[in-house]
Amino acid sequence: MKTDQINYFKRRLYDEKEALIKQIDILEDTGLDLSFRDSIDELSFYDNHPADIANESFERSKDIALRDNAHILIEDVESALKKMADGTYGYCDLCKKQIPLERLEALPWANECIDCQRDEDASNRAGRPIEEQLLTPPFKRTFLDDDPENSIGYDGEDALQEVMRYGSSDSPQDVPGAHDYNDLFLNSDEDDGNVDHTDAIRDHYYRQPNKGKL
Repeated sequence: MKTDQINYFKRRLYDEKEALIKQIDILEDTGLDLSFRDSIDELSFYDNHPADIANESFERSKDIALRDNAHILIEDVESALKKMADGTYGYCDLCKKQIPLERLEALPWANECIDCQRDEDASNRAGRPIEEQLLTPPFKRTFLDDDPENSIGYDGEDALQEVMRYGSSDSPQDVPGAHDYNDLFLNSDEDDGNVDHTDAIRDHYYRQPNKGKL
């Protein structure tokens, strides 16, 4: 890459870094420097339905995402500037081929050529979250309803149902088809601790107060 091209992209990178720093400062000066409670003048969130502060929660999460993204882009920009100092700027990290100038014009901090970037994006979309490789049942993807005859173990759905029995922020009006609080989660009417309906049958003598037990 020619010297004038390197200088051009260096100016672009420094301008981008300055703009990102200003973006972070604006976000932090307009609310993110305060706690969520202080920013909306609420003494407590525990007595509020999440919908009561839905707009505030959305705006706060959006600002946090924008700030985090800006920090990530600053790291990419600084990495590109370091590559300029090393003489490796403009080359793909994977295939080591030169990145076309058109791509650098659109994204001066690009680390990969367009083909390698597409392959990496496709690979990330196809896989499950990497956290599942370290998690064990019932906290990974263990919904076993597809094979009910052979899969009778405690799975992820059972774990969710057990928690939901203690309630949630939903009410019957929030769940289509729900008539009362017992209908607020999937398969809420299934027998707890029973594999089959016949397992719930109790000996008649256990239910008769004047009868002895067998």
